[in-house]
Amino acid sequence: MAKNFLSGLFGKKKPADDAAPEQQSTPEDAPAADDSAPKDLPAADVSAPKTIAPAPEIVEPVSDDEPARPTTPAETAEKKSPGWLSRLSQGLSKSSSKLSDGVAGIFNKRKLDQETLDELEELLVTADLGVAAAERITDSLAQDKFEKEITNTEVREILADEVAATLKPLEAPLLVNAANKPHVVLMIGVNGSGKTTTIGKLAQQFKDDGLSVMLAAGDTFRAAAIEQLTVWGERTGAPVIAREVGADAAGLAFDAVKEAKTAGVDVLFIDTAGRLQNKSALMDELAKIVRVLKKLDASAPHDVILVLDATVGQNAISQAAAFSDIAGVTGLVMTKLDGTARGGVLVALGDKFALPIHFIGVGESVDDLQIFHAESFARALAGVVD
Repeated sequence: MAKNFLSGLFGKKKPADDAAPEQQSTPEDAPAADDSAPKDLPAADVSAPKTIAPAPEIVEPVSDDEPARPTTPAETAEKKSPGWLSRLSQGLSKSSSKLSDGVAGIFNKRKLDQETLDELEELLVTADLGVAAAERITDSLAQDKFEKEITNTEVREILADEVAATLKPLEAPLLVNAANKPHVVLMIGVNGSGKTTTIGKLAQQFKDDGLSVMLAAGDTFRAAAIEQLTVWGERTGAPVIAREVGADAAGLAFDAVKEAKTAGVDVLFIDTAGRLQNKSALMDELAKIVRVLKKLDASAPHDVILVLDATVGQNAISQAAAFSDIAGVTGLVMTKLDGTARGGVLVALGDKFALPIHFIGVGESVDDLQIFHAESFARALAGVVD
C-alpha cells in the first residue's frame, strides 16, 4: 500500500425535522429525472447531478479471469505506530480517568468482598460499559480473587482483558472488493455524529493507498453538508456528485453509482442526511435510497456504515437498533472518543449488536481516524500503561 497507516486505522446542527421537500414528484424507488432542477435556474444549470472537482482517473475493470482481491488501507501493516497509541491513550483519557479513579477509590489493597464487587459493577455500568460486561468482569474477579487482597492495578488489568476479549472478534478493517466497480459505501447516522468528516478522512486514506474514490453529497437537506463534502472532495482530489438543496437523495445516489461505474471508480462513498432515529419519514427516505441502489446492483450498498458519536453514551444503543432495522447496518465507526468520558459504550454496543467495528476517531486530523484494534482500545480505556 502507498502509506503505512498502522493496523489500527476515524458544526453540529439540529437536523431539519421539516426537511425541504423533493423538488419533483418521482415514482417510488425511481431515480430523479434530469430536469429536476427548479424552473428558475438558467438552462445551463439544469443538468443534474453535477460533478464537482476533477474527474477521476479511469481504472480498467478487473478481468473475468482475475480473482477478486479485497483491499483496505494498510491492511497488511502489522506494526502499530507509537504516535497513534499515544493519541489513543490521550484521546481516551476522559473515559480511562473515570474508570481508573473509580477503581482506585474502591480497591486499595483490600480484600475483594461482595460489597466491593457491587461497587465495581455499579461503576462499570455508569461508565457505559453495559450490564452484561459489568457482570462478566465482576464474575471474573470473584472467581479468582474473592476474599483475597487485590490492588486497583490488578483490577484494571482484568478489566482490560475482559474488554479486549469482548471486542476482539469485532475487529474488522473495511475491505474493498476489487470485483465491485464501484464498491458502494453508504454512510448513515444522526446529525453531528461526524459522518461527512469521516467520509473525507476515509477518502484521503483510500486515495493514499492507491484506490480511486468518488463522493456523493446525499445529504441534500442541508447546504452546509453539500459544501462540506465539496471541500473534502477538493482537498482529496475526489470527484463529488452533488445537486441543489432539496433534490431527491435517492435519485442522486442512483446517478452517482452510474457515474462511478462509467468512470471505473474503486470506491463510492454516499453521504446521507442526518436522520434522527425517531423520525419515521426521514428513515423511510433512507430505506428508499437502499432500494434504489439495488436496482443498479443487487448487492449494493456493499457496506452500510453507521457513524456514532461517543459523547451520546447509551443513546448510541437506540441509534444502532433503529438504523439496523431500516438500512441493515454492516459496520460501525465510533467518533469523538477524545471528547467524552463515555467511551465504554463501545463495549455495550459490541455486546448487544456484535457489529464489526471498522474505525475509531480520537481527534480532528486524518490520522486520528484509525482501524479499530481491540487490545489497544481496551488497555487505553482501562488506563493500563505498558
